Amino acid sequence: MFKFVAYKCNKLYSFFFNLNIKIAIAVNEKQKYMRWKYKPEPNPKKVTYLEKALEIDHTLAKLLIQRGIENYDEAKAFFRPSLENLHDPFLMKDMDKAISRILKAIEKKENILVYGDYDVDGTTAVALVAKFLLQHSQSIATYVPDREQEGYGISFQSVDFAYDNDISLVIALDCGIKAIDKIEYANKKHIDYIICDHHTPGEKLPEAVAILNPKQKDCPYPYKDLSGCGIGFKLIQAYQQKQGAEITSLIHYLDLVATSIAADIVPITGENRILAHLGLQTINENPSIGIHALIKSNDKEKLNIVDVVFGIAPRINAAGRLHHAKFAVELLMEEKIEEAIKMAHNISTINEDRKSLDQQITKDALSQIQNEQNPDSYTSVVYQPDWHKGVVGIVASRLIETHYKPTVVFTGDGEILTASARSVKGFDLYKALENCAQYIEQFGGHKYAAGLKIKRKNLEAFKNCFEQTVKKTIKPENRIPEIQIDSRVFLSELSLKFYRILQQMAPFGPGNMQPVFEASGLRDNGMGKVVGSDRKHLKLNIIEGSNNKTYNGIAFNMADKINLLKGVFKIIFTVDINHWNGTSSIQLKIKDIKPDV
Repeated sequence: MFKFVAYKCNKLYSFFFNLNIKIAIAVNEKQKYMRWKYKPEPNPKKVTYLEKALEIDHTLAKLLIQRGIENYDEAKAFFRPSLENLHDPFLMKDMDKAISRILKAIEKKENILVYGDYDVDGTTAVALVAKFLLQHSQSIATYVPDREQEGYGISFQSVDFAYDNDISLVIALDCGIKAIDKIEYANKKHIDYIICDHHTPGEKLPEAVAILNPKQKDCPYPYKDLSGCGIGFKLIQAYQQKQGAEITSLIHYLDLVATSIAADIVPITGENRILAHLGLQTINENPSIGIHALIKSNDKEKLNIVDVVFGIAPRINAAGRLHHAKFAVELLMEEKIEEAIKMAHNISTINEDRKSLDQQITKDALSQIQNEQNPDSYTSVVYQPDWHKGVVGIVASRLIETHYKPTVVFTGDGEILTASARSVKGFDLYKALENCAQYIEQFGGHKYAAGLKIKRKNLEAFKNCFEQTVKKTIKPENRIPEIQIDSRVFLSELSLKFYRILQQMAPFGPGNMQPVFEASGLRDNGMGKVVGSDRKHLKLNIIEGSNNKTYNGIAFNMADKINLLKGVFKIIFTVDINHWNGTSSIQLKIKDIKPDV
């Protein structure tokens, strides 16, 4: 059997989820400046039609119209996601070339290397494709680059490794779209590459055997927002389709795909919603051994997408951040439950170390901003040579929670500094970095998250360029945390049936956010109070109008707003459920409170 090899890899990983809502519950001082933005009212005739066609109430019909659902068939597809609604994988440019090359490699018993990124999207992609190919060949190895020695993406060292180990085909997942020089180097060594990437391509593409990336300008694939692991899934879907196998044979891989979708903050729309919905079912009903070991200690009856984002994903990601991403790949590929539980325990320990580290670095970075940065600046750029490279992305997200500005966190004590960058809602960070490219050695990423390297001597020039670029291009409204509101409601509309239908709209995330409502003309019954061991939260007992029915609400990090409960107020909130003493009742998770004047 060909020996498995795994190394860790750097990735532009965005660790924040549902940013506008997270900001709303985390920033105490700035809550008074929150913008309440109302979604446009949908066409009343369409709402009335859907209300009657589905026999649902007016507010629920509005929510569906806002999500582009206008008739019974679209509602059925939305509420009952099915593998049958996935696109033909061969619509993706170069898919036929990729499958032909894999089939040739398996037939000729070539050694195949499955190569991937160091974060959740990359490691789940490597585990998925490697586990699948091992059913057809034993000549499969895995490789995740060393973060410190090789950096993000395909490395020259990994090409040399492939050459030294007689590997003739490399399948690169969640990276490679800009690895022009590395692929040129590999071609000289007669090593073929299939690139499966979802990052934005440059003007020039690598000369690989096949490039699977729906974001290519000439790629006709209908859905453009797959995760890296999602593109890996389309690859094995195409393989099965070519062999005449049913797609249902791939359901047991969907826990990995759903984990990647949740962690990489891709839109949960279209195919991603289908894959995430069915993947969550797999996580809850029949997870792989590795995922099962990670969730074994969870006491929730049923996990949702938020549990994956904040429970499963950080632990998978911690291995690559602090130690070695091979631990994550090995866990996700493990077939023995006893071994998997040991691995999961070790990774959980690493994650606890990661938490302590990012908390301390965040504290140091906040102090640096307070002492050294102009409070009127448009950006936050911080640097300290000994900050751990593995957590600077998390720290950048933490800084935005306090200072709502596009943020770059640098580290490194050599001539080349490494950084993670994060953006605020509505501002294209990637374009801003492009504008400062003359000071950057290497960068890549997304609209809201990126990674970059610069020469130490260019740090001040980069800071000035980045500040001026953001100052000139950011819109005033993008400098203030925003909460989008789906609909105004009366609290009397809310019921357990209403809640159950809302839950059927899940999984929630970008493109399909959890509905946020506004209710006004409210009073507290006098029992509202500050709660929590840190005395930071509010517990509300709300009365609406002349109705004496009390509605329970919880407002995290809003203890400073308790005086608002003395008068008439309005709230924005999401709908949750509270179970107590065998009974269930509606609970309001309050995102903001304002006086109703």
